[in-house]
Amino acid sequence: MHTLRTRFAGDIVAEFVPPKDRRSNRVLILCGGMPSYPSKPDLMFWLADRGYWPVMPRYRGTWESDGHFLKKSPHLDISDVIDSLDRGFRDLFSGDRYLIRRPQVHLIGSSFGGPAALMNGRDRRVRKVVALSPVIDWRKDSEVEPWEWLEGFTRQAFGNGYRFSTADWKRLTKGQIYNPATGMEKISPKKTLIFHAQDDLTVPFQPTADFCKKTGCPLVSPLTGGHLSLSLVNEPKFWQKIRGHLEG
Repeated sequence: MHTLRTRFAGDIVAEFVPPKDRRSNRVLILCGGMPSYPSKPDLMFWLADRGYWPVMPRYRGTWESDGHFLKKSPHLDISDVIDSLDRGFRDLFSGDRYLIRRPQVHLIGSSFGGPAALMNGRDRRVRKVVALSPVIDWRKDSEVEPWEWLEGFTRQAFGNGYRFSTADWKRLTKGQIYNPATGMEKISPKKTLIFHAQDDLTVPFQPTADFCKKTGCPLVSPLTGGHLSLSLVNEPKFWQKIRGHLEG
């Protein structure tokens, strides 16, 4: 068994897995972190077994997707995927065509992908949003992975896996793009569930706590757990809360 691949909006390569019942219209877009390899096949098959269409896109300018990373806010890449779902898409290997009628879109984002999920929660087509250890404000630096260090590390360790300019990286870390803290008045607390461990040193916890206090978004904040990732979604203690939120 392997995930299938498609392209959305021309540039964006994404993995997906059809559920057994192809009539399902429940879509779960996974917004991954960075820098990392954006593939979670075990999680995707697990979600498909529960009736979802899991979709994991690569942001423009990263990995197999065309374009330039951070030239525009990455949440717009996810928006382009949402635009494409009910137009139909093809598995690039077999040529088989898939169509999701009246898709019910859910988003789960972790770390770097947290803003993509949260910011697209403003879209009326998005039903529910879950964010794990999301970056809320890029103007608040990481304790163990300072943004300046992360830029150099990403270039050296991942090469052309991330293709971006220093100028665009600076726009990101100055909070000029892709920054949930600058548009929090548009966030829907009824749609949103956030997890963030208080001992997370990779992405600071306090901006998330402040964000949830101001927006009214529910926050699950264990004392320990470190930096939470998409890999935790199907762990029982997380999935019980996530499923309740998605299906509520």
